[in-house]
Amino acid sequence: MEVRLRKWREDDAPAVLRAFQAPDLRSQAPFPVVTLQDAIGWIAGWTGVGHAFAVTIDGPSGEQVVGNVAVARIDDHDTGWVSYWVVPEARGRGIAATATDRLARWAFDERGLYRLELGHRTNNPASCRVATKAGFRAEGIERGKLCYEGVRYDVERHARLADDPV
Repeated sequence: MEVRLRKWREDDAPAVLRAFQAPDLRSQAPFPVVTLQDAIGWIAGWTGVGHAFAVTIDGPSGEQVVGNVAVARIDDHDTGWVSYWVVPEARGRGIAATATDRLARWAFDERGLYRLELGHRTNNPASCRVATKAGFRAEGIERGKLCYEGVRYDVERHARLADDPV
């Protein structure tokens, strides 16, 4: 299975809309994505704030969008914040880890970044496995960092440096 990254296109809106119907992905969007127009807005929302890529694989009828990887919040120290998601039906096949590794290599080689950071809730071991397999080392726990529906969650921070052995 070939995992590829490419720029998001407006005609990917149906795939984005389907993705954000998954209960665990709804909270990953900065606003509710419930219409095609919302999905187009989500795609357009990356302009000027970071570099987001559609994660694709070959499906039964050609290219299939199965996720997103992005680096944003790039600062003056050549550090960026990585995020990723994969639709439920594509999970468990190494797609997220492969895509995140490719994003990191792109960020180091093409964007010239030195440090990439990411975080995941400590109650999400699958996301931890993605980070670790993509070469991101655990650096510590940020207590009570996130709050969803009134519940606070600890976050484990990971980082990968441009000169880390992978």
